[in-house]
Amino acid sequence: MDAPSRKAVPRDGIRVDLQLIADMVEASTRVLDVGCGDGALLAYLTQQKHVDGRGMELSQAGVNACVANGLSVIQGDADTDLRHYPTDAFDYVILSQTLPATRAPREVLEQMLRVGKRAIISFPNFAHWQVRLRLLFGGHMPQTDALPYRWYDTPNIHLCTIDDFRDLCAEMGVVVEKALALDRRGHIISGLPLPLANLIGEQGLFLLRRG
Repeated sequence: MDAPSRKAVPRDGIRVDLQLIADMVEASTRVLDVGCGDGALLAYLTQQKHVDGRGMELSQAGVNACVANGLSVIQGDADTDLRHYPTDAFDYVILSQTLPATRAPREVLEQMLRVGKRAIISFPNFAHWQVRLRLLFGGHMPQTDALPYRWYDTPNIHLCTIDDFRDLCAEMGVVVEKALALDRRGHIISGLPLPLANLIGEQGLFLLRRG
């Protein structure tokens, strides 16, 4: 499980959490970055790992920024547009910090693992100890580096925990090849026993494949 924050320290020109995702991608493979934003990760993978990269981004501003930088990105919605891609079209399908904002997370994961041989997913962990304490003692929906929005303006509509996501993968028969927990700066929390990942990690980062 992993927890990059908005303050994650850049490494090699991209955020630490994005670098960790890039480290999971083999060179010269086919990659689809869903919710690619301004294309920072896609550009890095294209330039440094020589992938055949494509992107999908909901916002027109993000698409424009990507295209201006020479990236192959289309405007699209993970909930509705992944189904238009053929099976095994990519080696990796990436969804970074976007899963909680999707309307049907399970269906999105199913489509990612149909379209790609592997899926890489990261998301903020709603079971982090700060979130638990702020909700318990403050009585309000918590705000953290990984969950910076107020309850009324958050794009996240399906908040989950690291353990919730593990349970979903088990229910779907999805194989977890790698799982990392990160601190608020986006660095791996090493030597962390599995039961503590759900408490200490601010974000989950998973490398998955079909069972």
